[in-house]
Amino acid sequence: MTSALALRSLALAATLALVTGIAAACGGGRDALTIYSGRTENLIGPLLERFSEESGVAIDVRYGDSADLALLIAEEGERSPADVILSQSPGPVGFLAQRDLLAPLEASVLERVDEAYRSPAGLWVGLSARQRVLVYNQELVDETELPDSVLDLADPRFEGQVGVAPSNGSFQDFVSIMRQTQGDEATAAWLAAMAENGSPAYANNNAIVEAVGRGEIPMGLVNHYYTYRFLAEDPTLPIRNYVFADGDIGAALLFTTASVIASSDRREEALAFIEFLLSEEAQRYYAQETFEYPLVAGVQPAADLPPLSSLELPEYSIEELGAELEGTARMIAKSGLED
Repeated sequence: MTSALALRSLALAATLALVTGIAAACGGGRDALTIYSGRTENLIGPLLERFSEESGVAIDVRYGDSADLALLIAEEGERSPADVILSQSPGPVGFLAQRDLLAPLEASVLERVDEAYRSPAGLWVGLSARQRVLVYNQELVDETELPDSVLDLADPRFEGQVGVAPSNGSFQDFVSIMRQTQGDEATAAWLAAMAENGSPAYANNNAIVEAVGRGEIPMGLVNHYYTYRFLAEDPTLPIRNYVFADGDIGAALLFTTASVIASSDRREEALAFIEFLLSEEAQRYYAQETFEYPLVAGVQPAADLPPLSSLELPEYSIEELGAELEGTARMIAKSGLED
């Protein structure tokens, strides 16, 4: 299948899968601001409702996987009904930026966050951050026996022990970062070794943390905030986050992002919506309700989280994630990892 045909096939599949995932808020319809959200309703829904209530702007929301939504917008082109895309990470919006499908944001919006958390071309702005970690069950795993690098999880001694989410956007971005820093050959070898190890595959981070919590698997690769959310609901769960040392790629920081679609005729409302997501109210929500890192200066993360400035983070090119989106998905599929 050619790349173009693959794109059309994936976009069509995304369209069919998302038909039942459309949630209208406060009116909806053709006169509404249309948001394609790679963030799930339980994470972003309350903020969308709050914006609509405060602004009087009716919104339509289409929920789905960030990469699938980016592929769908690329397929729709100028006919896309989307005004805004909320992505779990910069990878999918980088994919759209390369196709000139995003509009530049105003400087007043971009400057709400540090330049490290926004597009150099002004095409996306970070809303919150999540660190990649290894969640583990304290009753099954001695932390002192965990490796310094995520790369070591492919060792046969971890056979059948490490849960992964191959189709999840955050895992795919992590693999793209590995491709940047380790090269394609080493990345393909790591994925193949994880598959050969029989690494249990799940649909998403949430399912991995649930499995670790009930002792189905001893550990799994996830974003940090899932563990905090589970512990907030049940502090007795024997789950903890392990952060790989010395800026290992397994400790990469990923950003959720917002962008305006170039074909949107609701730019003013779209910018007002993104400004709301960067408001102190919304940023406190990320910190207190979802346990993510807020990115606007002056808003503190949840008390149990180390300061963002204290994290040892690997360096990678955010802009290149979009270029690697399709190649990473193919590499994961070829490896044999499946959920």
